[in-house]
Amino acid sequence: MFTMMRAAVGIWILSAVICVGRAHHSDHGDHGRADQDTAPDGRANSFLQVTSANKEFAYRLYRKLAAHADSEGKNIFFSPSSVSVALAALSVGARGDTHHQIFRGLGFNNSLLTQTDVDQSFQKLLKKTNDTSQDISEGTAVFVDNKFKAKPDFLETLMQSYLADGFTVDFTQTTDSANTINKYVEDKTNGKIDKLVEDLDPSTVMYLISYIYYKGKWATPFDPKRTKEDVFMLDENTKVPVQMMNEETLFDTYNDRAINTSVLHLPFNSSYSMLLLLPDDMSTLENAISPAHVTKWFKWMTSSKHNVYIPKFSIKTSYKLNDVLMEMGMTDMFGDLSNLSGISDGDKLCISEVVHQATLDVDEAGATAAAATGVGIVPKSVERIPVLKFNRPFMVIIAQRNTKQMLFLGKIVNPNI
Repeated sequence: MFTMMRAAVGIWILSAVICVGRAHHSDHGDHGRADQDTAPDGRANSFLQVTSANKEFAYRLYRKLAAHADSEGKNIFFSPSSVSVALAALSVGARGDTHHQIFRGLGFNNSLLTQTDVDQSFQKLLKKTNDTSQDISEGTAVFVDNKFKAKPDFLETLMQSYLADGFTVDFTQTTDSANTINKYVEDKTNGKIDKLVEDLDPSTVMYLISYIYYKGKWATPFDPKRTKEDVFMLDENTKVPVQMMNEETLFDTYNDRAINTSVLHLPFNSSYSMLLLLPDDMSTLENAISPAHVTKWFKWMTSSKHNVYIPKFSIKTSYKLNDVLMEMGMTDMFGDLSNLSGISDGDKLCISEVVHQATLDVDEAGATAAAATGVGIVPKSVERIPVLKFNRPFMVIIAQRNTKQMLFLGKIVNPNI
């Protein structure tokens, strides 16, 4: 009797801290909502444009994070979905060049998409995500200082289109307000992230959070009795011990010869799946991968018997995204040129930092150390069963099978950190 697996519990938190007192920009003018809504009315096509841009944004952001992480040999794991949600929510209060930069950075065409188009599209995405399963939840929250006067229409849009919870706090009481935010995050992530905020700036006037939580069970579970200690090659000269899960059964796979990458499809008991990508050369895969590849893999995968090995792992990542987002063209919002006049009339606002934390666990629920004693000898067989062993760096994708909406994206360089 197989023990059901608890796999790919991914939590991603992004927070944008909006501070007063740092921005001293010249008057860009608050042109109001009209400044954002200059595109022609094309509601029927806008949702498709937004979702397509979100998919492209995922890989552009990944490549930026990979460029920063490669020299340090770090794992990469984040949620493109929630990054897009948080920045789109922030764009509601942006005006002028600041708004144009956020839109361009997200891949939204200013001449084709209005802010209203974007808001309605994210409302639809968030509602669909939260309606699909009890195993996934996604949303936002805004914490506003009790002395700060935010524009009612800004808060209303966040609550209507981005499903935001709203709270009033006293940011001058840094410990109490940090505890309030951390408790909210801990509840929304089932305890996986319990200390998002550590050093809270007392000049903060607003804290905007986007969160996503996913928990899935494999459609075909792994048997804990087959798990045993093995090695994972960090590079040609360095290896580390891992607990390696193993199963020999029918798996959906695709061999993408164009980029020399083996793709393994692991569906959950839901509409979501994990794709594991094992390339001959990681840089080739990272430079080439696009939404078209994921669409192709889901369409053309074939089912055949494989002997599959996957390491158990639990990783946690933490990023400060300021530099990465500035490299992607979103520069003004962090300094004197910031125009966030859609948030408040009286205060000159800018973003102090954009940070996120993420965790990913892949393991067997209830497995114990005894599970590592499984015998690794398999009988000879007349048929040759291909072996697919994830014992070197690989990429991971968690996506919705039908829409290809990307929840999580990453690279496992070392399963032990």
